[in-house]
Amino acid sequence: MPSQASPPVHASFPSEKLTTGAGVAIFHIASQRAVVCYHSRDKYWFLPKGRRNANEETARAAEREGFEESGYRNRVLPLPMKHRQTTPEDGHQRFVTEPLWTQLLPLTATSQYLLFWYAAETVPREVEDTYSARQAHQSVRAYEAPTLFPPDMTMQQRVALDDVKGEDGTQTIYEPVKHEGTGVDEEELLYRSFLLPIEEVRRRLKGSVMEDVVRRGWEGIQLRMQMEAQSSAE
Repeated sequence: MPSQASPPVHASFPSEKLTTGAGVAIFHIASQRAVVCYHSRDKYWFLPKGRRNANEETARAAEREGFEESGYRNRVLPLPMKHRQTTPEDGHQRFVTEPLWTQLLPLTATSQYLLFWYAAETVPREVEDTYSARQAHQSVRAYEAPTLFPPDMTMQQRVALDDVKGEDGTQTIYEPVKHEGTGVDEEELLYRSFLLPIEEVRRRLKGSVMEDVVRRGWEGIQLRMQMEAQSSAE
């Protein structure tokens, strides 16, 4: 059963009492799988999430936390969704990178946590190869935000990028690179991540907002594909 929205609340927090964070559901669209993490000590399943760095855009924070906690480089997906934001000056956008869910969670007895959930994708091989080549010449491998999803690329075109033709002529699907050692503290060394079928990920997250983030994200991807297919047929 999908998570239910809470009643609106009236609350105010000074900067020192409010922490902003971001989480992400990462999809490998071509194989219809999503990334899910497991805490090897405390035995629970979760989607990657964490605090936003000062001066960092929230969507960029979601991508970074996704990479640090799961090892999969990812980028937020523009999707068709209902939202209450205003129309930008350059006109209505069919596909947006707004949060799928937002949570208000107590952090301590006197401070509040504001958590935004996004949908993202594993990056294509050409993007991964670019980063690997650049970082091979760097002594310190600092995190770099991935290139944005191209505004003129359709979902079908994106899926086609993951079609790999072997030397024998057979077609396979590109397997995203899972980087090791991307965690930034001792706690994150206990995390394990897996690319599993969508329904399996939902089962492991069942009853949580995270399950609904996966559901909404995958439905948004499928809806975008349908909308783009209809547009090309007209």
